[in-house]
Amino acid sequence: MTIVNVGEAKTNLSRLLDAAVAGEEVIVARNGEPVVRLVPVRAPSVRELGFVPVATPEDRFAPLSGDELDGWT
Repeated sequence: MTIVNVGEAKTNLSRLLDAAVAGEEVIVARNGEPVVRLVPVRAPSVRELGFVPVATPEDRFAPLSGDELDGWT
């Protein structure tokens, strides 16, 4: 873990960013008090929608027959 004050962080920002991306914990302090932690931005993981497989019949979106249409009126 690296703890640096704001002045040192300004001077060495590129080095601190490289350290954070490499997995090191970098904390920036103001007057010796921790203020922020530098962490790398990670791409969001791919998520699947839903968790119960549902079978969809091939004719689900086929036009309704005349009798089926009459039932809606």
